[in-house]
Amino acid sequence: MSAHISEERQHSVETMLSQDVGKTVVVVDFGSQYSQLIARRVRELRVYSHLVPYDATWETVSSLNPGAVILSGGPSSVYEPNAPRLPKWVLDSGLPVLAICYGLQLIAHEMGGQVAPANVKEYGPAELQVEDESSPLFDGLPKSQRVWMSHGDSVISLPEGFWCIGSTVASPYSVVTNGKIYGLQFHPEVVHTHYGREIISNFLFKIAGLEPVWTPSHFIEESIQRIKDEVGQAKVICALSGGVDSSVAATLIHKAIGDRLVCIFVNNGLLRLNEAEEVLGVLRDQQHLNIRYVDATDRFLSALHGVMDPEEKRKRIGECFIRVFEEEASKLGEIEFLAQGTLYPDVIESATADTKAAAKIKTHHNVGGLPPDLKFKLLEPLKYLFKDEVREVGKNLGLPDHIVYRHPFPGPGLAVRIIGEVTPERLDIVRRCDAIVRQEIEKAGMYREIWQAFAVLTPIRTVGVMGDARTYGYLVAVRAVTSEDAMTAHWARIPHEVLDSIGSRIVNEVHEVTRVVYDITNKPPGTIEWE
Repeated sequence: MSAHISEERQHSVETMLSQDVGKTVVVVDFGSQYSQLIARRVRELRVYSHLVPYDATWETVSSLNPGAVILSGGPSSVYEPNAPRLPKWVLDSGLPVLAICYGLQLIAHEMGGQVAPANVKEYGPAELQVEDESSPLFDGLPKSQRVWMSHGDSVISLPEGFWCIGSTVASPYSVVTNGKIYGLQFHPEVVHTHYGREIISNFLFKIAGLEPVWTPSHFIEESIQRIKDEVGQAKVICALSGGVDSSVAATLIHKAIGDRLVCIFVNNGLLRLNEAEEVLGVLRDQQHLNIRYVDATDRFLSALHGVMDPEEKRKRIGECFIRVFEEEASKLGEIEFLAQGTLYPDVIESATADTKAAAKIKTHHNVGGLPPDLKFKLLEPLKYLFKDEVREVGKNLGLPDHIVYRHPFPGPGLAVRIIGEVTPERLDIVRRCDAIVRQEIEKAGMYREIWQAFAVLTPIRTVGVMGDARTYGYLVAVRAVTSEDAMTAHWARIPHEVLDSIGSRIVNEVHEVTRVVYDITNKPPGTIEWE
């Protein structure tokens, strides 16, 4: 059996999901950095959305029970020979269309209008003047509003049947329509567009006539039935880490199949301080999940010996995980499925076949890092959810807040928070530093408002002075970010006194460290994790 779901089975899963939650907004991805954000904004309005590549077929799209289409922006110019083209089904389907940036230019170009390099390229804020206040797209919105532009090309003539309903000084055709298709030169999905949420809402409800039925409780009910149908009488093992993703996935599956789920919690030696004890205490003793505990520390550290490259670390860790699961499963009789807490951003960032237009950023061990000879079918009930949606589902399942709101932790654990080779000594250092960071964040009452906070051990050594003596120890970086779903992130504005406490405690309590720095890099251009 293969880890890769067949195209026919994948379409079947997507069809069931979209029919369960009402009509789907199909977001066509032309390579924009904001494509995933569009899908998220739609879901925030309680309408299910699904991202498809620009070359997706009507067979794929029709299986999603589509109710509307949103065309994303993209880095190409529509007049270039190899630029992504408009799928034929977009116009043939007769579905309501919201075309954003490149999407607008593509509509204009392929329906008889003209697109050319802009005389004034717009990157940043612009003032939009609404030309037609009666348009349902602008219902209840002011005539003048701030929007966010990011384009080097502009529409210079409209296709037949289209008219302008909004403009800026540099873009006379900033908003156009033919009554069924609405095109925006600006990006309503970003927070810099002041009424972007309202514009998307008006498109969904006043133009497309969709219903806000995408809710956690509805998702839970339908997911339980879907899991029952997919698994049948088979047994499932769950890769349990104790984080919110795997905890929610395990709880959901347990509600569907009960004792036929066996959770395997692997202590890979790359966990945070006291993490194994905390996970077992909550999920086994309080939530009563059937958990098999495996201490494979030596095995993982042996596999990582001498490895410096972060991608190689991820692959070796993923390989070890799967082999441990296979060995444990062999002790349990016939096991058909391996459950994972894979989320939509994991799928997107790994650029699997689900998202052809996305650029690969890094391999996630639970998506792209699995070995090709995996002996299990994958069961991933959260595969099309964003992190905040998973938290809502967890709350509705009755999981405690300290599980639901736990900071994300990478699948490879502390291995990707140690720059360079992973050794027991270095693990001990970063583990103690990380605990101090989390303790001080919690003490300051900032844990819930910060997406992730942790320590990174660098291979850099610096000179210090302690007790009138020269020291020579490691440099540790503290990383803390705020985010909604990890697709983008901003460095957290932690008060200086909290940073002071973190730095002082690390240097004083972890004697191998002589210097602490704070990372103020956003995502993009950086990633949240250092490796």
